[in-house]
Amino acid sequence: MIVLLSPTGLPGCRNRCPEDGYRRDQSVFGDGINIEDTMGVMVRYKTNAILTYSLNAYMPWEGYQIAFNGTKGRIEMKIVEKSYVNSGGDKALEGALQNKSIHVFPMFGAPYEVEVEEGVGGHGGGDPVLLNDIFGVPVEDKFKRAADHTDGARSILTGIAANKAIRTGQPVQVADLVKFHG
Repeated sequence: MIVLLSPTGLPGCRNRCPEDGYRRDQSVFGDGINIEDTMGVMVRYKTNAILTYSLNAYMPWEGYQIAFNGTKGRIEMKIVEKSYVNSGGDKALEGALQNKSIHVFPMFGAPYEVEVEEGVGGHGGGDPVLLNDIFGVPVEDKFKRAADHTDGARSILTGIAANKAIRTGQPVQVADLVKFHG
């Protein structure tokens, strides 16, 4: 857990700001902040599949691009979300989908675009579903996408390993960071 204790935030917001409840303790660009805002990571899985990951956390752009290359071709997905930078703005627009696309490039075949379903609400409809799963009555998901606390812990291990590799200058085995049982 990172706790920022220096009260150098905005005047009148020493505790929680009324607009959004956020505690502006310290500028993320201030002295003493050592969070990586640009990162390139290569992960090799036990199956020898390779993931390359690039993070630019300071950009005025929200979204992601992902591509899967395989023996049958390539799939590309691009999601662009509306940036939310003003706590006085319409919070409903935070993470609102601006653009989405999935393209399939079959090996030795003609490329095509796949229609992307879009739900209502932030992050392409994902926010209301997630909030309902946590605070409401979960609805059966035929794709079994819901994660539990163990999945949440596993999801951060690539970032933890990347930060350790940056700190030590050495490759990191994720399996050496934590042991899961069951």
